[in-house]
Amino acid sequence: MTDWFRENLHATVTQSFARTNTVYAGDTDFQRVEIFDNEVLGRVMALDGIVQTTEKDEFIYHEMLVHVPAFAHGDMRNVLIVGGGDGGALREVLRHPVDRVTVVDIDGQVIDLSKKFMPGLSAGGFEDARANVIVGDGVKFVNETDERFDVVIIDSTDPVGPGEGLFTRAFYQRCAAILAARGVVITQNGVPFLQSDELRRTSQRFVGVFQHFGFYVIAVPTYYGGFMALGWGSNGLDISRPLTPEVSRRIDAAGLQTRYYNSAIHHGAFALPQYIRALIDAESATLTL
Repeated sequence: MTDWFRENLHATVTQSFARTNTVYAGDTDFQRVEIFDNEVLGRVMALDGIVQTTEKDEFIYHEMLVHVPAFAHGDMRNVLIVGGGDGGALREVLRHPVDRVTVVDIDGQVIDLSKKFMPGLSAGGFEDARANVIVGDGVKFVNETDERFDVVIIDSTDPVGPGEGLFTRAFYQRCAAILAARGVVITQNGVPFLQSDELRRTSQRFVGVFQHFGFYVIAVPTYYGGFMALGWGSNGLDISRPLTPEVSRRIDAAGLQTRYYNSAIHHGAFALPQYIRALIDAESATLTL
């Protein structure tokens, strides 16, 4: 008899994953962690019953989370990742000529479990000399740091539990305050077809915080419901401008071996389906505190 993991992220829609082997199941101080194997998706990590990442398609999310702001900026040296305990975003950032990457995740056990059971995600990134790994509250870190960052990546869970504080207007204001000139903030904003409120609220909360802001989309098979949205905000750079020859040259010169990201995808990701544009246009002029 097949052993099924059932994800209940949405009230009226669920998806199930056949488990061939349960690698780990236990509670940390913050959340329930389950790691299991699936024949198609490889090793899977779920937090509080919600699938966060899989070995087979994580590259889509992590490449787009990192390389879009990195190449749009062009000289990313100091990076902050809030969340990101699986190490995938760290891995991709370290493929760029950065000087320093600070990772702040509230759950150190997630970092340890990822390193032990899904080491390919970080690919040794946690041991890289450029990585400064802090186990702690990302909101507290952002509120207290005096550093300035070229890119701030909010690699969070959905806005419940430990990730709830990473979706507030006050938090985005502090992120804006710690950006260097031309700095960019990147957020994950769920699947708009099924999580429209998440996109609307982020759009509302970006108003008045960032001079330039918007969203781009990616298609990750694990995240059911169509396109996933990644948000961005900046007070010195409009990364949604049509792809310039300069950005194309940066991408080509870097010579990164990627599996999803390329210059055409970089440009095309900002072309939003009409139903997503409608969500943003309907709400972006209203502030939600």
